[in-house]
Amino acid sequence: MTFTNNSCEAVAIVLFSIGLVNLLLQPNLIKKIIGLNIMDTAIYLFLAAKGYIEGRVAPIVENGILDQEHYINPVPAGLVLTGIVVSVSVSALMLALTVRLYQRYHTLNLDEISAKIRDKEE
Repeated sequence: MTFTNNSCEAVAIVLFSIGLVNLLLQPNLIKKIIGLNIMDTAIYLFLAAKGYIEGRVAPIVENGILDQEHYINPVPAGLVLTGIVVSVSVSALMLALTVRLYQRYHTLNLDEISAKIRDKEE
């Protein structure tokens, strides 16, 4: 089964929407982090779909062919790889902060954490 660029882009939009709804509506911090990671994955899929051209190969010179019409654009692949590295780092930082919040407030519910902070201020 092969996917066309349009179907990959549609899947990316659906994934991004699922992640955004999860990020906005879930009170649990871990679920919010999962929603953000789903959104990241959708963006990577979208960039990969935009960078792929049927019938072309990776930009590694083979058999002396230098014509640019033979190769795909390497920039989207580089952006995806860079984005994955940044996403892993941001996810690790968010999870570390979530652990610290849990140690301090004994809950992962953002509404309860906000209420506890307001109670301390009063």
